[in-house]
Amino acid sequence: MFQLNLSDTFNKALPADTDTSNSRRQVYEACYSFVEPKKPTDPKLLHVSQEMLEAIGLNKDDVETPDFLKIFSGAEVYPQTSSYAMCYGGHQFGHWAGQLGDGRAINLMEVVHEGQRWALQLKGAGPTPYSRRADGLAVLRSSIREHLCSEAMYHLGIPTTRSLSLMLSGDQVLRDVMYNGNAAYEKGAIVCRVAPSFVRFGNLQIFASRNDKKTLQELTDYTIEHFFPEVEGEGADRYLSFFNAVVDRSVEMVVHWQRVGFVHGVMNTDNMSILGLTIDYGPYGWLEGYDPDWTPNTTDRREARYRFGNQPSVLLWNLFQLANTLFPLIESAAPLEAALERYKQKYLLLYGEMMRSKLGLLKREKEDLALIESLENSLQLTETDMTIFFRLLSEVKKKETAEEMLDHLSAAFYQIEEVKGSVKEQWLAWFNVYRSRLHLEQRSDEERSVEMKRVNPKYVLRNYMAQLAIDAADEGDYTIIEELYQLLKQPYAEQSTSEKWFAKRPEWARHKVGCSMLSCSS
Repeated sequence: MFQLNLSDTFNKALPADTDTSNSRRQVYEACYSFVEPKKPTDPKLLHVSQEMLEAIGLNKDDVETPDFLKIFSGAEVYPQTSSYAMCYGGHQFGHWAGQLGDGRAINLMEVVHEGQRWALQLKGAGPTPYSRRADGLAVLRSSIREHLCSEAMYHLGIPTTRSLSLMLSGDQVLRDVMYNGNAAYEKGAIVCRVAPSFVRFGNLQIFASRNDKKTLQELTDYTIEHFFPEVEGEGADRYLSFFNAVVDRSVEMVVHWQRVGFVHGVMNTDNMSILGLTIDYGPYGWLEGYDPDWTPNTTDRREARYRFGNQPSVLLWNLFQLANTLFPLIESAAPLEAALERYKQKYLLLYGEMMRSKLGLLKREKEDLALIESLENSLQLTETDMTIFFRLLSEVKKKETAEEMLDHLSAAFYQIEEVKGSVKEQWLAWFNVYRSRLHLEQRSDEERSVEMKRVNPKYVLRNYMAQLAIDAADEGDYTIIEELYQLLKQPYAEQSTSEKWFAKRPEWARHKVGCSMLSCSS
């Protein structure tokens, strides 16, 4: 057996469910329930993240052992560990949903390597007491998307959970992909997710909703002790400091999302990491055409609550729910309200700084916000690829005319013939202002270009790219998974041999299931 430096804390320090049966039920005054993974019929390893392998203290030789396959498929439990599913609740699409919990996630263990704590969790490893009417399994389609996106987000510089491995279970899983009554069997799969902790807003919410202040305080104290070393003080001041720290981490995360055009798709409070990590990669997507009203989630199509442009506001709403959750420990609304007001100010400040960096503006000028707002409006005049636009913008020169700059950006427009008349005039007006603004900068074009390319990625995991990997994998070809994995490890690099991935969404993918809209069915 390969050796891991075990250091379990969550299931040692916090109260456990006294019922050890794997039956669907309401769980009270407990943070988790012990449960073992369902043994897969014929597990097969498809892909491993070499970086995460090393991060937890393993190597390539360990991957080749039968034990690796058994442990990270759920066929066996690692010696001297007790696997479990977490209890939590949450607001889903703005409504309190009560108890939710790890319905298809089973936490294996915590390990410490080189001073870093990692919790290892299997997603799709079978039912738990929190599965309700579901089977606790996952399909290859969604598992590929989670595995690739977790690692891609990390290399984009975005706080995120990670993924160690992707496996087939050898079982068939019944899913209704679009929730339209057309259920079909798909290949079952298991992802090993990795994070310092998987505690969510909802882990705390469930106890506040039940007036269980004792367990709420235990879990909050645990979280502070292990993951918020910057939090000091005692009593109410300590919990207020904790809330402010969560606010700070969360706002930085969402600004990064807006920077690269990432849309989470399901920003329910049970999908909000208390550590400010991107968690639960379900119906996510990247903006193709720049559209603040776009959401990739079919379930959210009508209300578009979780659309791209609304993510900062939804995060504020979620933080308001967390403030209500922590109120019993703080017993004063005013400082919590002040923290939420500070979120608004901090978001605006960080968003402005982020957009300046995307535009290559080092100095702060009072006209910059108007320049940014004008750009955001112009990007919506006709379908414009966000990723390509900002990447190409990094290559324009101060000496170029507005017409030349617009021509340089032509590859970002889906229908270049639409850039005429008033649309073209508005773009030329924007580029003229941008040219003037660039002349206020002291840096050379080359220096500015280098800095812009550090924040404007060339490659992101577009939905059609993930779907190509999925379609190939369904046929037993896993090479595209590895190709995309390697590509997305260097999203800001030119990678001249990978130019085919620096392209607008192909027309065949515009309305294809998995490429435009996705469901939560996984």
